[in-house]
Amino acid sequence: MSKINPLKIYVVGGGASGMMAALSARYNGAGVTILERNPRVGKKILATGNGRCNFTNINVDVKYYHGQNPEFIYGALSAFDVSRTMGFFEKLGIVPRVEDAGKVFPMSDQASSVLDVLLYELNRIGVNIICNAFVKEIRKTKNEFTLVLEDGRIFEGDRVILACGGKAMPSSGSDGSGFDLAKNLGHKIVDISPALVQLKLAGDFFKQIEGVKFVGTAEVLSGKKVLAKDKGDILFANYGVSGPPILQISRKAGELLKANKEAVLKISIIDNMTQKELERFLEKRFKNMQEKSLDFSMVGFVNKRLIPVLLKQAGIKDIKKPVRELSSADRQRIANILTDWRFKITGTKSWPSAQVTAGGVDTSQVDPLTMESALVKGLYFCGEILDIDGACGGFNLQWAWSSGYLAGKSSSM
Repeated sequence: MSKINPLKIYVVGGGASGMMAALSARYNGAGVTILERNPRVGKKILATGNGRCNFTNINVDVKYYHGQNPEFIYGALSAFDVSRTMGFFEKLGIVPRVEDAGKVFPMSDQASSVLDVLLYELNRIGVNIICNAFVKEIRKTKNEFTLVLEDGRIFEGDRVILACGGKAMPSSGSDGSGFDLAKNLGHKIVDISPALVQLKLAGDFFKQIEGVKFVGTAEVLSGKKVLAKDKGDILFANYGVSGPPILQISRKAGELLKANKEAVLKISIIDNMTQKELERFLEKRFKNMQEKSLDFSMVGFVNKRLIPVLLKQAGIKDIKKPVRELSSADRQRIANILTDWRFKITGTKSWPSAQVTAGGVDTSQVDPLTMESALVKGLYFCGEILDIDGACGGFNLQWAWSSGYLAGKSSSM
């Protein structure tokens, strides 16, 4: 901190990107203040990775990001890539552990560890943190910004970084108010919607199978076209379906629904066999249990609670009939529903259930190499407020670190 920098910078929002922006700007010697609406900073970090904080992913690539222009991420990710991110956190004390699909967690398995070391560093280098500070208005006059808080307090500074987050998980303080601040400063907002969120499905049987979990494949279809596909733990709920694969493909479902197009979910409970292979498997299996009832003959192969619903959805009227009375057409229908069960998607769960926001500040009005507004000199953006969202698995936090670093660095030069 030997640099002398007269710039006074305000970071609106003390989440992941805001804290990184504050650190980056302060490393350049600027005077930095975080204005956080919550009683404490970093609240959303504590909920990431099921409380373990999946803080990056070694497989970061543009294909894991969405928005009108996903290539916008290149500037920030070049400035502060995965390697630099891991090195930065290791220096702060976080020992990284790489798990399946390239996900990186702290060795402590505690999201609070990540927040603790960030807070320590913010305090160590002299970043000023003001909590319970809800910014309601930002005005630009000549070379100065005026920030007006809900409680009437007023702050003035040279540069402003908007790191207010999106609208997902409003309990963390992200209620979409940052979009209003950006809009009032002339920025266009790409329509927002919940992403990485559970899907609501048509059907009257979900209460019967609520809580049933299995490893399978989920796809979002529009007509015959597969728009998104993922595999992993799928969980039925009373409204429809959840689980990591569902969250991953939910953005495409949301896009179809927003466009008033039909959205169909295809679930493959048995995804390691084709329908024909499964028919042959079932024929062989049923030959060995001729006297058993059809529903009981499926025990040991499919989750017990799923069996009556599956068989009825397959058009089997008498699920108690002996297996010997089963026709080849019956077997075909059972094999079909196990490999290709289709549901009409009626909606997504709302903002409290979503992990991220799709849409946001139009990136065509922001310089990708500096994160500075193309409309308002001295205004910068980072994190979820921008029209960039990533897949599950650490990609959104990496975007927060990278965009925050670049916004902080650029604003302090």
